[in-house]
Amino acid sequence: MRETLAALADLTRIHFFFVWPLVFCSGLALASLTYEGLSWELAGRAALIGLFGFEAGLVLNDYVDREHDRRDVDGSLTRYWRPFASRPIPAGRIAPRTALAVFLVLAGIAAALAATLPAPHNLYVLGIMGYSYAAEYFYQIKKRDQTLPLAQVIGRTDFALFPVAGYLVLGSPDATALLYFLFFYPWTLAHLGANDIADIENDRARGMATIPSLTFGLTGSAPENPTPVLYGMRGAALWVLGFSAAHAVMAVVFALVLGPVAAAGFAVALLLIAAANALILRGKSADAAMRALPLMHASLLVEAAAIIAAALL
Repeated sequence: MRETLAALADLTRIHFFFVWPLVFCSGLALASLTYEGLSWELAGRAALIGLFGFEAGLVLNDYVDREHDRRDVDGSLTRYWRPFASRPIPAGRIAPRTALAVFLVLAGIAAALAATLPAPHNLYVLGIMGYSYAAEYFYQIKKRDQTLPLAQVIGRTDFALFPVAGYLVLGSPDATALLYFLFFYPWTLAHLGANDIADIENDRARGMATIPSLTFGLTGSAPENPTPVLYGMRGAALWVLGFSAAHAVMAVVFALVLGPVAAAGFAVALLLIAAANALILRGKSADAAMRALPLMHASLLVEAAAIIAAALL
């Protein structure tokens, strides 16, 4: 039983569990500025939708990529993301059929909770859930064979829509929901770039076309056995910097709407993101990106908390 629980903890990245409800409920809190009906009961329901829905997506990620994950050669990122430092499906600790069942159970719980929301909010949330799982599947499959970063650009819309779904628990599709998406989407792409740099050795071993992992596309000549790399380390570092800058611009716009509390929180988050970029630009290595990732994740927590504080204080 202990081994099974440890494997499930790795499958769901359980030590990050508190992040997903916080991010999801930041959208709900934002909606309360415009729409009436916020209650502790609704916030609790939303937190559970966010928790089970996001955890289901993490399990789906592992299930779809289960064969390629067997090729991993570097465990650094695995140790960061998973409390017991293993990928349980390729390690044989969880059978693929069991992982699929876990995904269906988690997604089913989230969908059942979302279905209890009044119409049309239930349809909004369920629609984003369905789209997000499809986008996650597309990301996992497309990154195996691409020359343009379509997997990344399209796939990360799922995470960018996550707090928007929280907004739609109470609110309706409007300019504020769109602004949150435009604010968060560049962060998801910057974070993805940092994560890909940290996982470069594994992505090379898997043959994945991730952001740092078609350097010959930049040099104009392909080697005999090209490693599937989109932009190389320098290009990936610039990718992170560029989307971080876009996020900073949208943070200023968002802060003007939300006020000084959010502005203060965003300022702290942008300092963390700037520090992460400095590490990546200086090191241009997997180790540098590993040191930057906690700063990126801390910035996410600070921004979500700032939005909630700005909405409720």
